[in-house]
Amino acid sequence: MAQIEEKPAASLPKEEPKTAVSARNYGRLLGFILVLLLLIGLFPNLIPTNLTEKFQTFVTIFLGIFIEAVPFLLAGSLVSGLIDVFVDKGSLARFVPQRAVPAAFVGAMLGFAFPVCECGVVPVTRRLYQKGLPVSVGIAFLLSAPVINPVVLVSTYVAFGWGPVLVGRFAFSILIAFTVGLIFQFAPPQEIILPQADEGHAHDHFAMGVGNGRIQRFWQAFTIAGDDFIDMVRYLIIGSMLAATMQTFVPQATLIAFGSGPVTSVVAMMVLAFVLSICSTVDAFLALSFVNTFTTGSILSFLVFGPMVDIKSALMFLGVFRRRVVLYLILLPLLLTMLITVFINLNLGW
Repeated sequence: MAQIEEKPAASLPKEEPKTAVSARNYGRLLGFILVLLLLIGLFPNLIPTNLTEKFQTFVTIFLGIFIEAVPFLLAGSLVSGLIDVFVDKGSLARFVPQRAVPAAFVGAMLGFAFPVCECGVVPVTRRLYQKGLPVSVGIAFLLSAPVINPVVLVSTYVAFGWGPVLVGRFAFSILIAFTVGLIFQFAPPQEIILPQADEGHAHDHFAMGVGNGRIQRFWQAFTIAGDDFIDMVRYLIIGSMLAATMQTFVPQATLIAFGSGPVTSVVAMMVLAFVLSICSTVDAFLALSFVNTFTTGSILSFLVFGPMVDIKSALMFLGVFRRRVVLYLILLPLLLTMLITVFINLNLGW
């Protein structure tokens, strides 16, 4: 029989890493912005004077928000990368109390052990569930960790100083996360959590790095941190631009009229927090830009509800919880936050 000659399979084009694609896209965006600024600088007479002044105001406000917030986003990304590589996420399960109330409280405070933002808390929670963490503890941690951690504490203090916003943000975040976690204490785990993913396909960077040298593991942590930073900085840019646009082009009287309502201001800021999906390590600086036009209760609603639930985190919840549970994880924090912050606006007058 004639031998059939085997032809080498055509090599498929290698897929570019997401980081490289994102970096190229950001480079194009930056180049477009620089060209636009250059044209405005070379031909200022082509633009009406009032628009030129507004554009300069917009750039000043945008850069002020962005430059002040970037260091905290970078710090949060570094902490997330180091935790992902050097911390065994399953070691906390044996230290969790068995009783419902202490367990939910411990879950609400776990952010100080795992200081991650709302992007990193979902995969960490899923890993903790795989190691046997109780459902209520995981949900309390999921909702509180984006705020209850040292990086957010420092960034909020830098933005607002010591006062009702700083204290209220942390107290109400703990209270809401504790309450929601306690509610889920009485539901069977199989009705809340999706069937566990195949352990063989899970990327446990701690286990993968046990045999590597310390230098290699640090580089791995920095690589993860770089990916997190590149992924999150887009939300910071968009949020900063939106805040600067509102302050530049929306009449101050309109903002004051809408933002001074005890209920409408809360609803507006909660919707804004959900849509913007800003990282909790930098959202305090965006909220600071609305202080002169919105009530204190609405500022707190932005700082409490936004880190718990936003567009990107709600979608990530679907990878851990059943759909109706995800709906509860959105509605319960929303209703509790609205109840607390509207009460503040109507009765405390902060």
